[in-house]
Amino acid sequence: MELGFVGLGRMGANMVQRLVTLGNHRVVAYNRSQEKVKEVVQFGAIGATSLQNMVDQMQDSPKAVWLMVPSGDVTELNMNQVADLLKPGDIIIDGGNSNYHDTMRRHELMKAKGIHYIDCGTSGGVWGLKNGYALMAGGDDEPIKHLEPLFLTLAPENGYLHCGPSGAGHFVKMVHNGIEYGMLAAFGEGYEILEKSRYELDLLAVSKMWQNGSVVRSWLLDLAVNAFAEEGNALENIKGFVQDSGEGRWTVQEAIDQSTPAPIITMSLLSRFVSRQDDSFSAKVIAALRNQFGGHAIKSTITGELEKQHG
Repeated sequence: MELGFVGLGRMGANMVQRLVTLGNHRVVAYNRSQEKVKEVVQFGAIGATSLQNMVDQMQDSPKAVWLMVPSGDVTELNMNQVADLLKPGDIIIDGGNSNYHDTMRRHELMKAKGIHYIDCGTSGGVWGLKNGYALMAGGDDEPIKHLEPLFLTLAPENGYLHCGPSGAGHFVKMVHNGIEYGMLAAFGEGYEILEKSRYELDLLAVSKMWQNGSVVRSWLLDLAVNAFAEEGNALENIKGFVQDSGEGRWTVQEAIDQSTPAPIITMSLLSRFVSRQDDSFSAKVIAALRNQFGGHAIKSTITGELEKQHG
């Protein structure tokens, strides 16, 4: 099957490679940086120098173009530019982490042009090339069915699902990422308790032991083993700064809109904000108030020593 592909970042380039080498699909690939295009050409993809050049080189009808670009304005821009080059009956697939509300709006915009708009939440990270990608698709039945050979190549066995109408794929991916936030937070907190305990624990050894028979054994635990093996027990070379993709925020907002309690996911999101503060002002206020009402010691920013000023 033939596919136009826009966006050759960490996931996109690997997806193109998997489509070409594992499924023998004809992929015409474009990226703003032509160096990335040259990389996938080495694996058998066909390189494009522009969106126009990509579409011109595509032979199948209907044409299908996969967007694997950052969510928001970048997706919107690429969607409109590609749509101007396509014909009624052609297909655009958004494989990024778009907000499902935007997806439903875009679906209607493209429908007015006669173009099918498919959302496909994609999970698998840098490991997807080898292990396959979990694909959560949303959109109309006919174009989804047409695209299934691509989905089945990208996904591992039972790793692809047509979740429902437009937006359903991105909605399921959003909640998936919200759950991921909570799981990551639990692992982080647990390992910190181990690391700060009275025992000199070998966290790599503990992690490897947990991989066998433990109820917390999982792919994330496997990745913890890799991290401790590569970085050492104290993870000394890693700064505790955690970014968020936006999907955790959207999941929390959805929970609020539904009046659905989601305290774990919500707190895991807020804890990421804490990780970005070298010197938390709220913590300063708490320390100051404790010192004022109870004479609790505060740490000086000048000496670094604990000082007791009141009480």
